[in-house]
Amino acid sequence: MELSEIRKEIDLADEALLGAFLRRMELCRQVGQYKAQAGLPVLNRAREREILDRVMAESGDLAPYAHRLYTTLFELSRSCQAPLTEGSSPLREKIAASLCPDGELFPDSGTVACQGVEGAYSQMAADAIFPRGSLMFFKTFESVFDAVESGLCRYGVLPIENSSNGSVQQVYDLIRRKNVSIIRSKRLCISHRLLVKPGVSLSEITEIHSHEQALGQCSAFLKSLGSRVKVISEPNTALAAELVAKSENRGAAAISSSDCAGLYGLEALPANIQNSDNNYTRFIVITKTPRVYPGANRISLILALEHRPGSLYDILARLAALELNLLKLESRPMVGHDFEFRFFFEFEGSVRDERVVSMLSELERQCPEFCYLGNYGEF
Repeated sequence: MELSEIRKEIDLADEALLGAFLRRMELCRQVGQYKAQAGLPVLNRAREREILDRVMAESGDLAPYAHRLYTTLFELSRSCQAPLTEGSSPLREKIAASLCPDGELFPDSGTVACQGVEGAYSQMAADAIFPRGSLMFFKTFESVFDAVESGLCRYGVLPIENSSNGSVQQVYDLIRRKNVSIIRSKRLCISHRLLVKPGVSLSEITEIHSHEQALGQCSAFLKSLGSRVKVISEPNTALAAELVAKSENRGAAAISSSDCAGLYGLEALPANIQNSDNNYTRFIVITKTPRVYPGANRISLILALEHRPGSLYDILARLAALELNLLKLESRPMVGHDFEFRFFFEFEGSVRDERVVSMLSELERQCPEFCYLGNYGEF
């Protein structure tokens, strides 16, 4: 057959396929209505497995493609049925109560908790997000969460990931355990400098202090110094600068910001110490009361999935079926569960979209662990 003739045959097959698809979806809607009246769940794993077994057996060497087609169909069918079968739920009520009216602007003031001391990158991020905010400093990330949870501070600003050194795992672990929501995120360009006492040269340095994330972002430079320089992890880059300023050791240095040089009477050596000049850290804003401001287009979730083949694929297929772009997927081992993992998802979407809310409600019912962290914008 000529190519043009083959394409005509494909067009005819597509017409038949579209008609069959529309008919199938209409039948699925009827099934959803029946399930709603009978109080039955949307998911029927046994029925899906029965169909897949039949399709695979009839598809020959195209069985893997048929399997992919039908698993996608199942996700579309569930998405179609979900709004018909679900009623009110705590998650739906939480989301509905969090929606801000159109036109409401993100606040530029309030009491803001951040970890570290003056000159910390968290402070810079907080000043950029809340230009009229009142900052309170805390020693640990957990203290920031506690300040927000207790109502001492309305907002908290925390680093959550770096473009060259990955996630801040302690923050992810805390946000899963604490009763807070994400309402905003911001990317801040990070420029690390090597700070020393006035007049000290690079060859005189015997120890370098900084936060573990900053140390990781400057790992190549630190490796080049060899074993003669001791590397010491500190709770915060600004605290490291303050410690060096107070230290009696002339050879003590800190990896910190250029702002901290002026704050603590230190000098910044001209050495290029970062692994990458394109070095960004994402900071999140947390609050006790969930709020979804107009324009929010990112959703963060933490899920524990069934320990079975395909459970992660099922989630990814749902996102794909709704054309939701996945921005982040990261796993963390679950303590006390051998080789089982908890997953952090971040994707583009809005809870003002009913399809998204239905998907979240379905995930809440089906996943062994479900945590909706918030719907927010990033700038």
